[in-house]
Amino acid sequence: MLTPLDNLPTWRAESGAAAPRRVVAADDTMSADTAYRLACEGTGLLWRGDFHNARQLLQALARRTERKPKKSKKPELEVAPLQAFNAHRQALGQRARILAMVIVPMDGDYTIPLRRAPDMKLACTEAWGPASGEACMVSMRELLGVVGAHEWRKNGVEIAALGDAPHNRIHPHYGVFSPVRGEYVDLVANAPIQNKALAFDIGVGTGVLSAVLAKRGVQRIVATDQDPRALACARENLKRLQRIDKVELVQTDLFPEGQAPLIVCNPPWVPARPSSPIEHAVYDEGSRMLRGFLSGLRAHLAPGGEGWLILSDLAEHLGLRSRDELMGWISEASLQVLGRTDIKPRHGKATDDTDPLHDARAKEVTSLWRLAAAA
Repeated sequence: MLTPLDNLPTWRAESGAAAPRRVVAADDTMSADTAYRLACEGTGLLWRGDFHNARQLLQALARRTERKPKKSKKPELEVAPLQAFNAHRQALGQRARILAMVIVPMDGDYTIPLRRAPDMKLACTEAWGPASGEACMVSMRELLGVVGAHEWRKNGVEIAALGDAPHNRIHPHYGVFSPVRGEYVDLVANAPIQNKALAFDIGVGTGVLSAVLAKRGVQRIVATDQDPRALACARENLKRLQRIDKVELVQTDLFPEGQAPLIVCNPPWVPARPSSPIEHAVYDEGSRMLRGFLSGLRAHLAPGGEGWLILSDLAEHLGLRSRDELMGWISEASLQVLGRTDIKPRHGKATDDTDPLHDARAKEVTSLWRLAAAA
């Protein structure tokens, strides 16, 4: 019989998820099957054993969440793309909830008081800021995500459009989406620019598109984002690339003040609810950012200017948004399409036939739409 623990330290969760209602002590003697049963019931397992054994337990739970149900002898019915997407999101959410139940304690200086625990102070400081001095508990899965983000930040991502090494790497921060989908960068790197005096970069993220525009000779760039983490990340990258003198970073929702002859935006491409802060780079509930960009674009375009909308059509293949809806929003915003350049994605999921969304991903195209004020 496992007794729930009292007087627990503060719960920390980047997603804002509530702490487990019931938390019990767990250590190296607990079997993976027992841990899995408790986690499925929503019971948190506050680890008091060896740190590396906790990692192994988490891996064992992950394997159990990935077990495929036995196939029925009945012929399988074809599943609509939207049903497949909803089922996939539901399965991912359930998996995340189960894996979040493996919890580790953390002292107020980001020390982990477990045997063989590594020093994660730098990674935690990068992700969460200076230590508060208050002890807390955090899911092992989230903590490993912090460590993974630290490695991304340290090593960076090579961006061919920025030139030759070593001056072609973008270093994403924790909570800022990494530019691993290079096709949208290539579109911006190759589209013709009519006026290089000024550009707006809406939703700067890591700063990669601002860096590409600066490399292409745009004299001044105003880059915006709502997220302080993204602005800090972009500033650091642009300084490292020696492009910061051409870029002004502004914290705002969508557009800065004024007009520009070129306005670039790569909004989230899937109109669904994000489940964590970093998912805001992919999921845009109700197409809020996309529609906001389109509706405000005309007012911020200088006479004769162009807006570049870089957007995947994955949502169309999933049944989440239609091409007619997109064209309707463009028309309602008094915009016209000057041209469109398409590119097929190169990421691994596009060719992975075991992916639950493979049919939609195999058809996916990312496009740069050149938009202008309608006559």
